[in-house]
Amino acid sequence: MKLLYVIQRYGDQIVGGSESACRHFAERLVARGHEVHVLTSCAHDYVDWADEYPAGTEIINGVTIHRFPVVEPRKDKLFAPLQHWLMQHPGSAPLFEQQRWTTLMGPQLTGQREWLFNNAHSYNCVIFMTYLYTTATQGLPTIAGRVPTILQPTAHDEPPAYVSLYQSLFRQPDAFLFFTPEEKAVVERLYGIAPSGQTIGIGIDQSQVRGDGNRARHAFHLGDDPYLVYVGRLDPSKGVGELLRFFEAYKKRNPSNLRLVLAGDGALEIPDRPDIVVTGFLDEQMKRDIIAGCTALVQSSYFESFSIVLCEAWLESRPALVQGASEVLRGQAIRSGGAIPYEGFAEFEGAVDYLLANPEVVTQMGAAGLEYVKSNYDWEVVLGRFEETLELAKDNYAKRRLKTTPSR
Repeated sequence: MKLLYVIQRYGDQIVGGSESACRHFAERLVARGHEVHVLTSCAHDYVDWADEYPAGTEIINGVTIHRFPVVEPRKDKLFAPLQHWLMQHPGSAPLFEQQRWTTLMGPQLTGQREWLFNNAHSYNCVIFMTYLYTTATQGLPTIAGRVPTILQPTAHDEPPAYVSLYQSLFRQPDAFLFFTPEEKAVVERLYGIAPSGQTIGIGIDQSQVRGDGNRARHAFHLGDDPYLVYVGRLDPSKGVGELLRFFEAYKKRNPSNLRLVLAGDGALEIPDRPDIVVTGFLDEQMKRDIIAGCTALVQSSYFESFSIVLCEAWLESRPALVQGASEVLRGQAIRSGGAIPYEGFAEFEGAVDYLLANPEVVTQMGAAGLEYVKSNYDWEVVLGRFEETLELAKDNYAKRRLKTTPSR
């Protein structure tokens, strides 16, 4: 099939859950024989969406990328006050204010609607990844009912999801692709729909070269010290600020040689202390290395629809501590047996103490996580379900056309 993905950012140097997932799906679908195109922005940074990549068409690992410049970068002095106000009135704000909010949030792509209107018919199906941004809120209504569409929403229970504008958006696609049962349940609860589609997860490459923890220890001068590792954007929205506070409080109450390694980049201010190590952006092999050497991965985000890095930790047979307030992360932890959910500092402290004092449990949990990934996230299984959903979207689209085509 000829497929089009629509997403806010795309590239092998971009750190982000939905962006990484989109890239993995696109490249795997190409390897499976599909022709895959991506419509996206020229942005690298999600904070202001400033153009960094050149506009135009390029091919990355067999995927054809169509990049469009943003109409203008996000201006926080305009967006932040409206964001603050709207989050206090997500269900009752006037529609024009909601639309202004999505436009200011961005990234609004120059010519996106016209390009979709003129070109979408050449694709067998158009898949929108991530419900939140303008790429979906303006893109999906442009072509819904014109071609088969799928929404892969990466949804979770977060304040913006309550904005009533999304009630309409979630009723427009022909089918859905969900990462976890919890994500599907959130959509059903928030929007009162029975979504047609499948919960397919994300495929995890199980043939990759395993990480070398000693190599990471040498590269970042960690010696033999035990360490917790966070991998991803260094952003308050990912719970990193809370993680830093918890770690500092833990070390104050429990002096030791334990370290915290932050593998990623972002605008968050990091305390200058020797037991907190910031690596910056890591390539795939070094990311695996830093995970392989840890005592446990910490996934601190409150808002997740799926955690790829959690599965990557399990592939290295490492356990995890996960934000228990996230229904998705708690569900993954319970189903796998490979992670401990925590809520608040006391549970974080107890979980860290437990893992440091019981290395055999670390090994057992890592093994349980590895088995869970092998059993549930094989790419062949995931892509088979993806292709079934493509057919479902085409069938639902055909039924929609029959219902809306006037009889003669």
